[in-house]
Amino acid sequence: MDEQPKSLSPEDRQTLLQVARLALEQRLGEGRVQAFDADSEALYEQRAVFVTLRNRESGELRGCRGEIQERSPLIDAVARIAIASATDDARFPPVTFEELPDIHIEISALTPMRHIDPEDVEVGRHGLWVVQGFYSGLLLPGVPVRFEWDREQFLNGVCTKAGLPEDAWKSPGAELFGFEAEVWEE
Repeated sequence: MDEQPKSLSPEDRQTLLQVARLALEQRLGEGRVQAFDADSEALYEQRAVFVTLRNRESGELRGCRGEIQERSPLIDAVARIAIASATDDARFPPVTFEELPDIHIEISALTPMRHIDPEDVEVGRHGLWVVQGFYSGLLLPGVPVRFEWDREQFLNGVCTKAGLPEDAWKSPGAELFGFEAEVWEE
């Protein structure tokens, strides 16, 4: 789990937050999104990313989407995933343009997925992805911290998220992957 992409600078992080917000404003306001450019090479590295949207005042989740495979440059992935978080999270109605001032953006840039043994999972460091048959579920590293879960509760929680029995991680048919994330927010 030690192989990690190069860390993003504070300027890179700020640029990506601006890209996420502009992509949301353009898509929800005008229905189209411009291409984004940046001077930093780090923003063109391919990385998987999640974007979490919360109500600025209450902290309640308003949308979260992401990808587990690196498919495009980080700058493009952030714009695309921010829009998906606002418009394509089945748990919530789409975010409206009028809501945008009340939306708080958090970005998680992931390291590559690696098989991980349950005893090696570190709460607060690792995110988890469990796969068994047609079922899969993912929880970002901050989830068990937010809910004050220990390792076993975290393992159970990712299985529940996948629609599996909570102890499915103990099953020989379940595959468990760990990853780390660089997380920042507005």
